[in-house]
Amino acid sequence: MKSMTENGVAQPLREKELCPEELLDGQEAAFARDIERLQARRGEFVDVPCPACSAKTAPTVFEKYSFSYRGCPECRTLFMSPRPSPQIMAAYYADSENYRYWAEHIFPASEEARREKIHRPWLDRVISYCERYAIPAGALLEVGPGFGTFAALANASGRFSRVLAVEPTPQMAAACRARGIEVFERRIEEIETKFETVSVAVAFEVIEHLFEPGAFLKSMAARLARGGLLILSCPNGLGFDIAMLGAQSLAVDAEHVNLFNPDALTRLVESCGFEVLEVCTPGRLDAEFVREAVLAGLFSLDGNPFLQRVLIDEWDRLGINFQAFLAANSLSSHMWLAARKRGCDGFRAE
Repeated sequence: MKSMTENGVAQPLREKELCPEELLDGQEAAFARDIERLQARRGEFVDVPCPACSAKTAPTVFEKYSFSYRGCPECRTLFMSPRPSPQIMAAYYADSENYRYWAEHIFPASEEARREKIHRPWLDRVISYCERYAIPAGALLEVGPGFGTFAALANASGRFSRVLAVEPTPQMAAACRARGIEVFERRIEEIETKFETVSVAVAFEVIEHLFEPGAFLKSMAARLARGGLLILSCPNGLGFDIAMLGAQSLAVDAEHVNLFNPDALTRLVESCGFEVLEVCTPGRLDAEFVREAVLAGLFSLDGNPFLQRVLIDEWDRLGINFQAFLAANSLSSHMWLAARKRGCDGFRAE
């Protein structure tokens, strides 16, 4: 399938390019063992209010892996509650077989495709935000860099005076250091080391994993200069594939404890000292995810002749245009948010 980039140029992208099929069985087995260890501590999980608006009452929408996902009636955030405590989460990521497998097998095998079709477009988007909002060429901080591909590209671009990374997972931190990236191997909320305030702070596919996303955002704000740029990407809990597949969506897993939506994430970010500048949903795989679930017999389109036509019968002709429609109308299950730290009218180094 071809997918639409932000400027409307078609770019091929398939899920199998991101996780080669021959490695999938090993990854799924490693993830299953991680889930078993997490389930063994189910009795230690903690009830939480809505992570976006703090509403205290939210009904259970579905369950997955024996964990409950609730839907906030106020802001429509989907979230896991009860959820693993910060201590359980820290132990989970430190000992994760799944993350070790990704670091040792999947990331190296899919490096070129990820760099050219995901991380380079990410960098282009980040630079375009910097230009649009007159952000100077100061330091960039990436929280949760994973294998370090984006940080390495940002460093090589020459656009930023310094590139820093915060990565608490040992295997991923080691991968970043191997690329010459300066890494703090702790959660950003726990870093006591003084370093310069940065012009840009990014966190791709991170906030959905966090026990307390508000504390994370306040820590990001503390590291940003006034007027500095915050960029987040994460699943959109109201997006197409999650709305269609529910618990069967790949975006719903034991690590994604917060599934925000554009309005809810805006509300949360603005409550933590930022002015939201833009929110968009440039996802490229929603339609393919739902199509593959149908072809695998996991989901039925019976009674929905329109989607049967788009996703199955005339996929080659209609699929790309349907995905572009989802992306352009805030209906994709992947979203980006750009915000400016409040405190003055323009940028100010602190």
